[in-house]
Amino acid sequence: MDAIFIQILNGLDKGAAYALIALGLTLAFGTLGIVNFAHGALFMLGAFCAVAVNKVLSISQKVRDPSIKFFEAYKEIPYLEIWWGDIGTAIINWSVPISILIAIPFMVLVGIAMERGLIRFFYKRTHAEQILVTFGLAIVLQEIVKHYFGANPIPQSTPDIVSGSAAVGMIFGLGDTLHYPLWRLIYLMFSVFIIGCVFAFLQFTTYGMVVRAGMADRDTVGLLGINIQRRFTIVFALAAVVAGLAGVMYTPIVPPDYHMGMELLVLSFVVVVVGGMGSLPGAVAAGFLLGVLESFSSMNAVKQVFPGIDQIIIYLVAVAILLLRPRGLLGRKGVMED
Repeated sequence: MDAIFIQILNGLDKGAAYALIALGLTLAFGTLGIVNFAHGALFMLGAFCAVAVNKVLSISQKVRDPSIKFFEAYKEIPYLEIWWGDIGTAIINWSVPISILIAIPFMVLVGIAMERGLIRFFYKRTHAEQILVTFGLAIVLQEIVKHYFGANPIPQSTPDIVSGSAAVGMIFGLGDTLHYPLWRLIYLMFSVFIIGCVFAFLQFTTYGMVVRAGMADRDTVGLLGINIQRRFTIVFALAAVVAGLAGVMYTPIVPPDYHMGMELLVLSFVVVVVGGMGSLPGAVAAGFLLGVLESFSSMNAVKQVFPGIDQIIIYLVAVAILLLRPRGLLGRKGVMED
């Protein structure tokens, strides 16, 4: 029972990352009709925003080590610790959560620049052309990050207060032997919060109502005198923010490197297609579903019977669903059914 419960948590944790990236992809496709292969690069940029913030906060200088008496020895001490002592140490320790404050405006600017500078010229082009140009953009962004941060993964630490594990078994009445990393639980709750905020924004605000109307019938909304294009630009920026925040919070789980976005992008596109192109609930539901399936397929008992099943389970499920229901689980009728 403990093993099953752990696999469920692992699946929800992994599915949360899939769902967040797929949510942003679906926002872009549903509003703009754009198949954005650069969306994984936005996830990567969010992760390296956290890396950059940590590096800035950790800028240090060499000072003499007074504990060594026989010869002069020096050690690196961050300026924040020199200036503010324990407060400076705490700021560095909380660099990942602090990065969220930097990542939000940064990803808004990146999203607007992408949409205004490149994406808007391909609205009426074929999906193949959209894929080619956004894939090329993703490669350019990857190489820029590789140039400045190197090719090796850069580990990021969690704040000390949440670096341990939580006795989740006690919460669900399974005893005190079942523990799970605290940061993974935080990431799961953070993902659910972000997903809830996006749905609340689209469902309960006038701005979101106009966006949803534009997703259904863009031309009619434009005839009503509403600048739907400007609203769609903001939605693209929102999709960039969602991907960026997912990347920021993911850094303590998997050390970021320059190709991490591309690895998750392919899986996230599968999630989008399974959930239904243009369906936000479908993207979220498929993300968590496929995350749980992938987690269970990675169990040793399952791999002994079906070797390598954990590497292909998502694609097998996608093929099966699309054969039975080409528009996806919650996709609109007519989408992907031509």
